[in-house]
Amino acid sequence: MEEGALLRRRLAAEAADAVIGVVEACERAIRGGGRLFFCGNGGSAADAQHLATELLIRLRSAVERPSWPAIALTLDPTALTAGGNDYGFDEVFARPLSGLGRAGDVLFGITTSGRSPNVLRALETARGMGIATVGMLGGDGGPALALCDHALLVPSRVTARVQEMHITLGHAVMELLEDRLVRA
Repeated sequence: MEEGALLRRRLAAEAADAVIGVVEACERAIRGGGRLFFCGNGGSAADAQHLATELLIRLRSAVERPSWPAIALTLDPTALTAGGNDYGFDEVFARPLSGLGRAGDVLFGITTSGRSPNVLRALETARGMGIATVGMLGGDGGPALALCDHALLVPSRVTARVQEMHITLGHAVMELLEDRLVRA
């Protein structure tokens, strides 16, 4: 528990500018009629679904606001298995993103190592489409770091600690975004 507490304090002190950059990108997308996309594997897939749902349904019960367009690319098992079968697992996020996304949207690529091939391909696809890229990464960010317009980097290689910080950072982004869009 102490390691997680230390990471939270460190990120609170060091990640504020990065969080604000992500919030601004998301605000631009939503105000411009765009969408937010999320992808990741395993626990990061659960985080992708969790964060998308916070925007699509509700984040804070005390704040009444419209539903915002957020899509977890992990939600459709038919698309995931067809994409994996027809194009390979590396393409399971990039392929649907290429059909659903457009310039001005935002993609959150969530990977604790920064090395997940299917998240890397989604980030590459997003870049090629003019979609802003946000990496929720761990360790040194791996190859994903170079594909991100904005990075929320957790300086740990312990998967559980990185995942804890990803959801903490994600909630910080969503709360600030909600504050800007509802109270503006």
